[in-house]
Amino acid sequence: MYQQINEQFAAASRQFADTAAQINRLAIDNATQVFGLQLAALEAGATATFAFLGEVAEVRNPEQLKAVWPKGLQVARETVERSIATGQDVVGRTLKTNEAIGQIAKAQFEAQAKDVSDKVAQATKQK
Repeated sequence: MYQQINEQFAAASRQFADTAAQINRLAIDNATQVFGLQLAALEAGATATFAFLGEVAEVRNPEQLKAVWPKGLQVARETVERSIATGQDVVGRTLKTNEAIGQIAKAQFEAQAKDVSDKVAQATKQK
C-alpha cells in the first residue's frame, strides 16, 4: 500500500517537474526575445539621437538651427513610434507565451482530473 502511494507521489512529482521545466523554458525564451526587441529599439533610438546631436553640434548660426530643427522633431517622432511598436510587439509575444503556459497548465489539470476519475471509477468497481 505504501509503495503504491510512493509511486503515485513520485510520478506526480516527475510530472510537476517536467511541466515546470516546460513553463520555465517558455518564460525564459519570451524574456530573451523581449529583451532583444527592447535592446534593438534602444540602440536604434540612441543611434538616431546621437546622429542628430552631432548635427546640432555643427550649428553655427540661427539659420542652420532652423534647418536642423525639423530633423530633431523627425528623430523624436520616429523614436516614439519605434517605442510604441516595440511595446505592442512585446505585449503580443507575452500574451502568446502566457497562452501557451495556460494550455500546458490546462492539459495537466485535465490529465490529473481524468486520472483521478479513472481511479475513483476503478475503486468503486472493486467494492
